[in-house]
Order: sequence, then C-alpha cells, then structure tokens
Amino acid sequence: MALGLLSAIPAGQAARAQSLEQALTRAYGASPTLNAQRAAVRATDEQVPQALSGYRPTIAASVDYGVQRSEQVTPSSQILGVSVPKSKTTDTNQPRGVAITADQNLFNGFRTQNQVRTAESNVLGAREELRNTEQNVLFDAAQAYMDVLRDYAILDVRRNNVDVLKEELRAARERFQVGEVTRTDTAQAEAAVEGAHTAVSQAEAQLNTSRATYRQVVGDDIGRPKPARSIDRLLPKNLTDAINLSQAQHPAILAAFHGVDAANLQIRVVEGQLYPTIGLEAAFQRRYDDSSNVSRVTSGSIVGRMTVPIYQAGSVSSQVRQAKEVAGQRRLEADIARDQVRQATVSAWGQLQAATAQIASAKAQIQASQTALNGVREEAKVGQRTTLDVLNAQQDLLNARVTLIQAQRDRVVAAYAVMSAVGWLTASRLGLGVARYDANVHYDQVRDKWTGLRTPDGR
Repeated sequence: MALGLLSAIPAGQAARAQSLEQALTRAYGASPTLNAQRAAVRATDEQVPQALSGYRPTIAASVDYGVQRSEQVTPSSQILGVSVPKSKTTDTNQPRGVAITADQNLFNGFRTQNQVRTAESNVLGAREELRNTEQNVLFDAAQAYMDVLRDYAILDVRRNNVDVLKEELRAARERFQVGEVTRTDTAQAEAAVEGAHTAVSQAEAQLNTSRATYRQVVGDDIGRPKPARSIDRLLPKNLTDAINLSQAQHPAILAAFHGVDAANLQIRVVEGQLYPTIGLEAAFQRRYDDSSNVSRVTSGSIVGRMTVPIYQAGSVSSQVRQAKEVAGQRRLEADIARDQVRQATVSAWGQLQAATAQIASAKAQIQASQTALNGVREEAKVGQRTTLDVLNAQQDLLNARVTLIQAQRDRVVAAYAVMSAVGWLTASRLGLGVARYDANVHYDQVRDKWTGLRTPDGR
C-alpha cells in the first residue's frame, strides 16, 4: 500500500529517487551483516573436510644430522715389566638419517563417521542461520526505507500546515483591522504558526535520523523514495496458515533442530573414546652413523596396533554426561525457538490487521475533519466561530493526516514482518533482481579437498 499523501518529488532529488525493491536489492548484495554471515557459513563448511580427514592416512618425514666426538684416555701402566705410556684416542663421526612414517586409522569407535555427520549438521544449521540473517537484513532495510518514506510525507504535511496557518494568520489580522476579531485571535494564530514551524524542524530532524539509519542498514544514501508496492499477494491467507508455515519452515526453528542433531551425534563421538581403536603404522628409516663396521643401516616396518581403553580416570565418562546435558539444552532451545517464532507470527499478523483497520479509520477521519474545517471556516466568517475554533479544526485535520501516514507505513512494515515470521522474506521469494548467493558452491569446492592452503576465491 503506497503512502498516498506524498507530494511531487523535488527536481534536485528526482535522479536519486529509488524504490523499495532497489533498496532491498542493495541490502542483499552489500550488507556487511549478511556478508559476514556468509563468511561464517564458509568457515563452517571446512568442518566437513576436517572430519573426513579421519579416514585418511597421516604421513610425516624426518631428517636428522649431527656431529659426535668421543675421546678415550688410557693411563700409563706396567705390563710384564714393560712400561706402557699414557695414550689418548679421539673419534669423530657424523650420525645422520632419514625416516618416513605413515599412520592409517582402521577403526576408532565410529568417531570419524559421527564427526562427519556432526559437521554436516553444523553446515545445515549455519545455512539456516544465514537464511535467518537474510530475513533480518531485508526486514531492517524495508523498515528503514518506509521510515524515510513516512518522514518525507509527514514533513510535507507539516510544511503545508505552515502555509495554511499563515493564511489563517493573514485573515485574522485583516479581520482585526476592521474590528471583527480581537487581539487575542491574532495572537492565537501567531502562536499556531510558530508551533507549526517547530513541528517542521522536528520533522526535518526525524527525517535526517531515518536517512542515517537507512545508510547504516543498506549501505547507501537515499534520495526521495518512491511509494512502496503492496506485497499482499505473497502473504498467507489467514493466521492459522501463517502459524503452520512458520512452525514448519522458519530458519530459526530449522537451525535449532540441526543443533539438536549435532548435539546428539556429539554424544556418540565422545562415547567412541570407550571403544577399541585399530590402526596401521608403517615406517621406513635409513641411518648413516659412520660405525667402524657398518656404514649404512636401512629398516622398514608395518605394524598393526589395537588399543583397548580400560580406565580413563573418569574423564571420558564425564564428557559423555556433559554431551547429554548439552543435547538436552539444545532440545529446550528448539522449543524456545518454536514459541518465539509463533509469538512473532501472531504479533505481526495482529499489527497487520490493526494497521489495515487504522487506515480505514484515518481516511474517514480525514474526510470528516475536512468537512468540519470547511464548516467552521464558514461559521467564523459570520461570527459564529472564533479563530481558535478554526485552528483546532485545522489541527484535527493535520493529526488525521499524520495518523494515516503512520498507519500506511505500519501496514507495509507489518506485511514484511509477516513474511519474515513465516520464513518467506528472501530475495528469491520477493523476486529481487540480484544474483542469489548459493552456499552449495563453496561447500562442493572444499568438501573433498585433500590439500591446499588457498580458499576457492584465491585468498
């Protein structure tokens, strides 16, 4: 629903005018909050190749080189009457060697398997958190846009009110000069004009605040915004449908459920430490120790090893209990998320209905106030009404127009709030003309990488 009370766009701002769809497109592509969450999802993707590394061997090589010096001193002695003089023997060699070892896990209590599944659940949860962040960013952008649109309209109305009151003041002064009204009437008109000027200053300050908020949310300045188009066609048909949809597909709920899955799998990962582990170790070594008899020694081995845990000082048992408590916490958090989403859905739907009713009432109030103002003005001309009566009627009309503007803004924002509450406030659902961010692309690029330090984008 458009704000129908907007005046014509000034010539200096016409080139910068933009629509709500353009604002949402800009926010989707440039929002630091949304881009940060996308980076967080990419970081979470790396948990999967880290977990998959448990299926792969680890290989290490070592090289050593040193200098060894030994000195042997034999004291002088008598052997069969023959004197043997003192002697000293020095020996220097250079021990060195190379070795390579490889370890391959064969069985570790299903820990690797469960770690992979845990990582995949974390990735799915991160994607839902990204979708929730996308909703929040788009809603904040829509709200900021509508605040600017509202404040422009209110500023126009208040400026127009100043012109009207100035005309009332001019008429009151003319009637005072011919003795039809008193000095009190002109003073009341003057006070109304000054009050209207104050209201214009306040409206300008509020507009500047809204424009600054828009820049913070969207990342760009805004000129005179265009009226917003209705998105009623995208909304659920009734509150019951909205609640059911929100409980089934809201990203906050889905992210909480993936958190429950990950917590349950983490219990199995910890319990895997109580199972035997089986591994294969291979080693190759070559030594050059300058021995007097042997100049080179080469050795190789392949060893299968099974380790059976017997007692870990109670540490693993405590970790299992801790993991179970965390899983219970995640289940409770999922229930909390469901309740929060349901409350947000009911609240947004109620605000939408209230704003719709308020628009109808405000339109009727404007019509009645305009009729009353016209009548009071005619009665004032023949002395049946005072200037104060005219000013009060003008103020009633102004208040009704401001109420309509606020209600129109509230209805548009409430419609977007309903979309967000049911999990539909996405770029694809809104049909924004922007390239969609596909989280699967990065995931597929890194899932099966065995090596490499650079990210897929070259960093």
